[in-house]
Amino acid sequence: MEERLQKLLSAAGVCSRRAAEELIAAGRVTVNGRPAQVGDKADPDRDRVCLDGKVVLRTERPVWLMLHKPRGYVTTLSDERGRRTAAELVRDCPCRVWPVGRLDLNSEGLLLFTNDGAGTQQLLHPSHEVEKEYRVTVRGDLDAALPVLRGPMELDGDALAPARAEVLRRSGDGGVLSVVIHQGKNRQVRRMCAQAGLEVRRLVRVREGRLLLGDLPSGAWRYLTDEEIGILLE
Repeated sequence: MEERLQKLLSAAGVCSRRAAEELIAAGRVTVNGRPAQVGDKADPDRDRVCLDGKVVLRTERPVWLMLHKPRGYVTTLSDERGRRTAAELVRDCPCRVWPVGRLDLNSEGLLLFTNDGAGTQQLLHPSHEVEKEYRVTVRGDLDAALPVLRGPMELDGDALAPARAEVLRRSGDGGVLSVVIHQGKNRQVRRMCAQAGLEVRRLVRVREGRLLLGDLPSGAWRYLTDEEIGILLE
């Protein structure tokens, strides 16, 4: 399906949409060998898109992989502040991939990477409603917090879809929760817990859709199987 070039370049992790428009206007972007114009469209499943002569989007077999992101890495391809990036952990992948969605600096767990522009847009579109499950170690009153987490909540003035929250383990000053959401607001689970009076001590994403993090070691990655890709994009 054709999309505007600036949207495709942004989804591929090349740059922001505004920066993409500037690159196109400067004549640095080509589609199938021809200079692109602002407003042009391309099909990520058919067209070869280059920036300064280097392929950034081309027809190829989609690659999907799962990384167990450790704490202390930002979910970007590069960082102007010099922080470690999740992309560094998958740089031995033989093709160029980008992260699908985000995990904040201090969060851990399942993070997807791909070279599939259309699949990226599909997963990130709000209508797709992919469930994401988190194991959250917290300090605070769990019994008081659960009704708040499960009830109507707002972030940035927007109503949140109901979340599922269960206690997995209790400790003297808190415990471990399972929290399931299908939206993707910035730091959503942490901010929900704060509204419920909980201090988050550790946050690990353990499931996305029907994909499980399983026993993949922290910092390691693996390819998704064809079956897993089909499940993810069904």
